[in-house]
Amino acid sequence: MSHYISNTDEERAAMLDAIGIGDVKELFDVVPAAVRFPQLDLPPALSEAEIMRQLGRLGRLNSDTQSTLSFLGAGAYNHFVPAAVDALLRRAEYYTAYTPYQPEIAQGTLQAIFEYQSLLCALTGMDAANASHYDGATALAEAAIMAFTSVRNKRTVLVAPTVHPHYRATLRTYTQGLGLTITGDEDTGAALDDLLAQIDGNTAAVIVQTPDFLGQLHDLKPIADKIHAAGGLLIASVDLVALGLFQNPGTAGADIVTGEGQGMGISLSYGGPYLGIFASKHQYLRRMPGRLVGATTDMNGDVGYVLTLQTREQHIRREKATSNICTNQGLMALAATIHMSLLGKAGLRKVAEICYHRAHYAAAEIAKIPGFEVVAPGPFFKEFVVSSIHPIEGLNTALAGMGIQGGYDLSADYPHLGNAMLVCVTEMNTKEDIDQFVQALRTIWEGRSDL
Repeated sequence: MSHYISNTDEERAAMLDAIGIGDVKELFDVVPAAVRFPQLDLPPALSEAEIMRQLGRLGRLNSDTQSTLSFLGAGAYNHFVPAAVDALLRRAEYYTAYTPYQPEIAQGTLQAIFEYQSLLCALTGMDAANASHYDGATALAEAAIMAFTSVRNKRTVLVAPTVHPHYRATLRTYTQGLGLTITGDEDTGAALDDLLAQIDGNTAAVIVQTPDFLGQLHDLKPIADKIHAAGGLLIASVDLVALGLFQNPGTAGADIVTGEGQGMGISLSYGGPYLGIFASKHQYLRRMPGRLVGATTDMNGDVGYVLTLQTREQHIRREKATSNICTNQGLMALAATIHMSLLGKAGLRKVAEICYHRAHYAAAEIAKIPGFEVVAPGPFFKEFVVSSIHPIEGLNTALAGMGIQGGYDLSADYPHLGNAMLVCVTEMNTKEDIDQFVQALRTIWEGRSDL
């Protein structure tokens, strides 16, 4: 593998002296002045995302492949992944996802995990983060178990009905046999206030997602105050991209923060592998499942990294273990680390702002089409519900014929919404894409009233 190493001023001076010239410009004296530095009539520079889009458009000219615009989200999101993420991720040193039990031969992996944990804590406002879980659903289930074991004599976990349906199903599977009661999500049409009204002295935790599955944002502060007054914990499931713009869950009072990290440098990949994020306040650190990496010093006083607080045996003691999670998609945590490092605070905020504004533009335009209504009772981020007089299955079939992947059909998970779909807009959807989507919906309304 070749490497680029920049030259210092001293090295440049030595090379120029060796070939007998005093200035780099002298190297070009042999080129006629008229053509030495010509004015180039180039178009304005494009971003990396725009370049990749243009290259894809040119590539499709050589095949019959049709470009498909996607407005599908529902837990897996089409965010831009810089080329640098994949380039670094494919270094051979990172190919194993197994837990680095031998620190003397795994310092690079351990440091990467430590950086991931640090970035996650900064983003969520939590004191500690692990690295990590399989996906957002399993992270949420582990959070409920940790809350249950952290508070005494409380056996009920209240789950908001707008938490991702797959997360709720995974939660019920994970907690079977623990004597834990999961409630609150049976009526998917119930309001969040109805859930909070059920908090009592037996409530171990309340689980709220923000933005929730329907795209709505929630203020966690009053929820945290209410569950803390009852002696329970608040578990918040979050979108990491949204944290670049909206409420910090740690500042708002959340005790445990989970979520799906796929939007941070991980491609859709037909559904996986993904990344379950998990962070908590310091007082629950000893009960945290998964891997924890700490920084220490070696006998020479140099910084080193090791797995800490948990031994390998902790993970294989069955019912006596904090968790039976012993390995995970470690490569995905590294991808998120690289992505977050590349974006930085300002970059993450910019991505969140683009998603927010384009989603609201799309919602405003769709609301103008007869036969369609935007159902947004509160503020939303990048997803919103659109109801239609058309059955969503037929609507999406018609959209697919126009080269557009429509929203998620909500009829199975939220039947009280009727014919409704969850539309997602990210930074990958340009204004032109949105206008094309809106025009397609208008065409369907005007030409095909019965799908």
